[in-house]
Amino acid sequence: MPFDIRQLRFAIAAADHSSFHRAAIALDVEQSTLSRSIQKLERVVGVALFRRSRAGVVTTIAGANFIRDARQIVAKTEHLVSAMRASGQGRAGSLRIGSYMPVSAGNLRGTMFAWSESNPNVEMNGKEASRASLLAGLDTGEIDIAILPGETDHAGMRRAGLWSERVFAALPASHPLAGLDHVNWTQLRDDTFILPSKDPGPEIRDMLIARLSVWGIDLNIKMQNLSRETIMSVLGGGSGITVTSEGSAGTQYPDVVLREVHGRHGVSRVGYSGYWKSENENPALRRFLAFVRDRYSLSFELS
Repeated sequence: MPFDIRQLRFAIAAADHSSFHRAAIALDVEQSTLSRSIQKLERVVGVALFRRSRAGVVTTIAGANFIRDARQIVAKTEHLVSAMRASGQGRAGSLRIGSYMPVSAGNLRGTMFAWSESNPNVEMNGKEASRASLLAGLDTGEIDIAILPGETDHAGMRRAGLWSERVFAALPASHPLAGLDHVNWTQLRDDTFILPSKDPGPEIRDMLIARLSVWGIDLNIKMQNLSRETIMSVLGGGSGITVTSEGSAGTQYPDVVLREVHGRHGVSRVGYSGYWKSENENPALRRFLAFVRDRYSLSFELS
């Protein structure tokens, strides 16, 4: 007949208190219950663990060795239970976040930092890739949540609107509008927009067309097979301008300035949504969604 953790705890308490009576009080159990449990333990291991007397109990040589090992077993068991409980509650484990927008500033960066500070035992991993790649990663379980601009529904995905960020025009420092506090969309009508052919370039192109087409403006947009970082780096040479979000405002580029873009109703903003699979059972994801919901006073359902 095997012994259990409860019997080990009883034996350890008896050794620590040198008394079944005091051990029972410390554990808030009946002394008879503790005594019978230790007797059963001794029968299982086949050796007396304690020498009993009216003064109390002391461990035998075999008992002292057994208690030493029992402490390690109980400590490891408690650690395992604690770790499993934390993991099940989303307070431990890992969380994998995907995005294709910069995180040098803005809400995503602030959210990730705040989450890591309040959940230090959850390992956070990030992946930067195209929208299609991130959505595929959700399907395969490579990532837990993708945070993307826009509010497009994707089949098989849960979506929640999270936050919005300001839109910036990245201008050469020599640009005539660089000295202004902000610029209006119509002031950019004659500029050449340089955008990456990969994400987020196509989405920015669609936004530009939507914003300026109502004015009957023919846009000069060049889609180039360059990263957004490379485009930002070469703008200082006066080759054109580009548009980016608040998330990139934390990075400085030579001879490039960022200016808020305003429309008819003030500063232009782009909304961000979180996408995840309903069947994702990672407790850390559910905890992260609740964290974001509370942080931004949102009301979406977690499941």
